[in-house]
Amino acid sequence: MQPTRPGARQPARLQHVDALRGFALLGILAVNIWSFADPYYASPVSNPTYSSALDHLVRWLVSIFFEAKFYLLFSFLFGYSFTLQMASAERSGERFVPRMLRRQLGLLAIGLVHGALLFYGEILSLYALLGLILLALRGLSPRGATVLAVLLVIGSALLFLLYGAELLDAGFPVGQPDGGSVLKDMALGGSALQTLTYNASHLLETASALWLLQGLSTLAMFLLGYAAGRKGLLVAPYRFERRLPSLLAFTLPIGLGGALLYGYWATYAPGGGLEVVGYGISQLTAPLLSASYAMLLLKTFDSPLGQRLCRHLAPLGRMSLSNYLLQSVILCLLFTGYGLGLINHVPPLALPLVVIAIYLMQVHLSALWLRHHQYGPCEWLLRALTLGAWPNWRKPQEA
Repeated sequence: MQPTRPGARQPARLQHVDALRGFALLGILAVNIWSFADPYYASPVSNPTYSSALDHLVRWLVSIFFEAKFYLLFSFLFGYSFTLQMASAERSGERFVPRMLRRQLGLLAIGLVHGALLFYGEILSLYALLGLILLALRGLSPRGATVLAVLLVIGSALLFLLYGAELLDAGFPVGQPDGGSVLKDMALGGSALQTLTYNASHLLETASALWLLQGLSTLAMFLLGYAAGRKGLLVAPYRFERRLPSLLAFTLPIGLGGALLYGYWATYAPGGGLEVVGYGISQLTAPLLSASYAMLLLKTFDSPLGQRLCRHLAPLGRMSLSNYLLQSVILCLLFTGYGLGLINHVPPLALPLVVIAIYLMQVHLSALWLRHHQYGPCEWLLRALTLGAWPNWRKPQEA
């Protein structure tokens, strides 16, 4: 099969891309649950409630294998899907720029509502605004997009390494308590009104932090995904398949090495220069580990068991926006004043079990929904905003 280009004929959906996106949702859930369950997550100090060696081990493993890995994979797939949108607009004879502007503004509106009501750490608004930058850069060649992405990754890493070195030089290898975690525990564990107030009041602060922490790397992955889409790199047979062992021999050890360093300092020395240096190293190495995940999963899809896995994951990825928002709803009902208020009451060892339960439920619900509907509910709304018309809600009856 020849690589696809914008405007070339291709399947309406690429199942492997959807399955990769569904897999990325697992990693995003595994990270985001800590923002709801642990009031000290992403704070300058560790949670004193989670003081055992086993608690720290769970936190360390999450940092190694999940943090700063899956948002990169999701961002890469966003850039790849951008090229599919280009191809779709060209096939339908519609003007791409107005269509994409409506899509990004719709995504921004959904993200802001999500952040104010459910999860102040939401990332959709970041995607919406960075997507406008990608729209402006759509004339770049795949090579030009790749070079710019590499420069952005290196620049982001250097910024964090320099800042971490300044903190170490100033005598701040670890963070200092600031009282914010206690306020978060009280707010999210209180009433529904307290939860709503906390989310809405922290939306701007967290959005600014996400721009600093993930803005450059997210745009870099958008560009790499755009380059991959222009080259059709996720269309089987994969170009990397013959070189998979040599690619993994390069990406996997470097990616894991950086993840081990970052994970150790994030767990045992949070909030100070050591963690910032670790995050800077992770900016360089995490894309390699994310690439390893993607290549291994795509290779797995070639086996009979992998094909079944792909079929289970693809509906989840087709409804990625709806599922991302549903994750926030479920976590709110479990951990905040909207529901049970279990923040700081669930031990770390139980959190992966909660993640697996939620994820398996979403796999089942996604397949069930798509039996009768063309799109997920939020995808349907975003598509309506994109096209300026109401698309079909249910699948047409088969003859």
